[in-house]
Amino acid sequence: MKRKRLGVIVNPIAGMGGKVGLKGTDSFAILEEARKRGATPVSPGRAVKALKRIAALRETVEIITYPHEMGEDEANECGFQPTVLGSVKPGKARAQDTRNAAKELLRSKVDLLLFAGGDGTARDIYDAVRDKIPILGIPTGVKMHSAVYGTTPENAGNLAALYLGKDFAKFRLHDVEVMDIDEDAVRQNRLSAMLYGYVKVPYQRSLIQSAKAGMPIGGEAALDGACWDVINNLEEDCLYIVGPGTTTKRLMERLGLKGTLLGVDAIRDRILIGSDLNENQLLQLMEGKRTKIIVTVIGGHGCLFGRGNQQISPDVIKHAGRQNIIIVSTMEKICLLQTRSLFVDTGDDETDEMLRGYISVITGLKQSTMLRIAS
Repeated sequence: MKRKRLGVIVNPIAGMGGKVGLKGTDSFAILEEARKRGATPVSPGRAVKALKRIAALRETVEIITYPHEMGEDEANECGFQPTVLGSVKPGKARAQDTRNAAKELLRSKVDLLLFAGGDGTARDIYDAVRDKIPILGIPTGVKMHSAVYGTTPENAGNLAALYLGKDFAKFRLHDVEVMDIDEDAVRQNRLSAMLYGYVKVPYQRSLIQSAKAGMPIGGEAALDGACWDVINNLEEDCLYIVGPGTTTKRLMERLGLKGTLLGVDAIRDRILIGSDLNENQLLQLMEGKRTKIIVTVIGGHGCLFGRGNQQISPDVIKHAGRQNIIIVSTMEKICLLQTRSLFVDTGDDETDEMLRGYISVITGLKQSTMLRIAS
């Protein structure tokens, strides 16, 4: 039997800006600022989680990749003996290296290109290969609006393993969107998203996320009702961590506070006490304080934690406790979820396990529904 050829690209700096509140690392200056704030790589470890799910296919799948932390190291850690192309100095990988790697993997006629990164990485790969080969993303970035990612690193690996398995010829491919947002606009509290094009991905509904969706028509009044329901139940001397998004920004506006659209804020006694906070700042504010977390459902794919709100880290979530998580959405947005369930991808298995199960979602004034956070 001819061995399948799996191309692997790891963007080792993807996701480093998340916990430190920088909303991405698309430029060298922002990457250096992330390092100054104590950011550490997250992408290699998440890539390993995905590749471990493919390890059972070592005899039938050949990995072709780029040197060092761009794929070689991760493949070796999972017991593969990869074919290594190109050259890059350790610790010096840049966007052009991702594009070069993708072009070489296209020339190598891989059956699937599996990459670890965020929307910036997806865009670089799209620029290099368009829709000429199937691609699949391991979610490791801060921005992940595109529909190319597995819901978790493990599910990206599971889907790749299924695609490269014995039913390879029968597997469905879907054309999905590659999106990206302007990081500079985000840092100015403006959301500027752009559709870059379409790529082909292996598709299985429960394993791959949908593209982010906006507010459904007719959802405005229900959203206002849901915001007022939260406001009416705010408790005195309790710290509230407010996650990013248009829904939570609406809540802040109803409180008369200027929240950040894509940052994490903190309020106590209806007063804004911290804006655009990173993980360490949140943990400092939480010391000795009863804390609740207010987040919304990301339209389209239903993620609660791990997409664009990495500042609300596993440590922050554990400190607050599952019982102190407040979720705000509208029924219209919930009905548009493909799986009718939510998911989390915090990067910490213990936290993800703690969050799983049914949870209440506020959908209007004195209205709520129960949704399952899926495993």
